[in-house]
Amino acid sequence: MSSNTDASAPETKRGLFRRKKKVKDPNNPGRIAQFRQVFAMTRKQDPSAVWWMALAFLVVMLAALLVGIWLDLVIYVMILGVPLAVLAALAVLARKAERAAFAQIEGQPGAVGAVLGSLRRGWFYDQEPVAAEAGGKMRGMRDLHNAAMIYRAVGRPGVVLISEGPKGAALKLSQSEKRRVSRVVGAEVPVHLIRVGTGEDETRLSKMTKSMKKLDKKITKDEAIAVHQRLKALGVAKAAVPAGVDPRRARMDRRALRGR
Repeated sequence: MSSNTDASAPETKRGLFRRKKKVKDPNNPGRIAQFRQVFAMTRKQDPSAVWWMALAFLVVMLAALLVGIWLDLVIYVMILGVPLAVLAALAVLARKAERAAFAQIEGQPGAVGAVLGSLRRGWFYDQEPVAAEAGGKMRGMRDLHNAAMIYRAVGRPGVVLISEGPKGAALKLSQSEKRRVSRVVGAEVPVHLIRVGTGEDETRLSKMTKSMKKLDKKITKDEAIAVHQRLKALGVAKAAVPAGVDPRRARMDRRALRGR
C-alpha cells in the first residue's frame, strides 16, 4: 500500500509543477513573423527594395570605416556602425513597405478610409463613407467597385471631403456633400475637396495625407472638435452602402506602414 503511494507521489508533483505550453495566437504573430511578412510583401511589390536596403547598410558601414580610419579606432567604430547600418536598412524597408501597402490597396473601394487611419493627432475622421452613389441601388460588392464614395475628415484646416470612384459621379457627389456640410458648419469653416486617383488634377493615395496636412490652418483644435461633433450629429447621407458590404474591406496594416 505504501509502495503505491510513494510511486505516485513524484508523478503528482510533476503534474502540479508542469508548465503549460503557450498556444500561439494566429492573429497575433511575433515580431520576427511580422518582419518576415512585411519584408515578403515589400519584396514582392518592389524587388528593388532589397538592393536599396543593402545600399543603405553599405553606405553607413563605409562611413563608419572612414571615421574609424580618421580616429585610428577602426574596429571600435565599425562595431558601433553595425547597429546604425541595420537601422538605416530598416528605415529603407519601412519607407518601401509604406509605398507597397499603398500600391496594394490603391483603386480598391474603401482605400481612402484605410489610409485615414494613419492620420495622427489633430484630425477627426470617419473610416466609413459619409455618402456613396453607384448610379442606382447597390446590391453587392460588384456595385461597390463602381461606386463613388465620399469620406470626411475634420482638422485645423477645416473640413476635408475626399472622394474616390468614377470621376463624374465623385465630383457631383462631392459638390452635393460640400453644400450639405457648409450649411451646417457655416461660411467661417473652410470645406476642402480632394479627389483621389491617378489621373490629372487628382491626388495619389500615397500623397493624400500629406496634401491634407499642407492645407492652411484656419480654425483652432477646439473649434475642430466642435465642428466634428456637429457633423456627427448630422449623420450620414442615405442610399450609401448596402447591408452586408464593408467598404473598409481593404484595410491597411498600420504596422506594415511603420515597417514593423
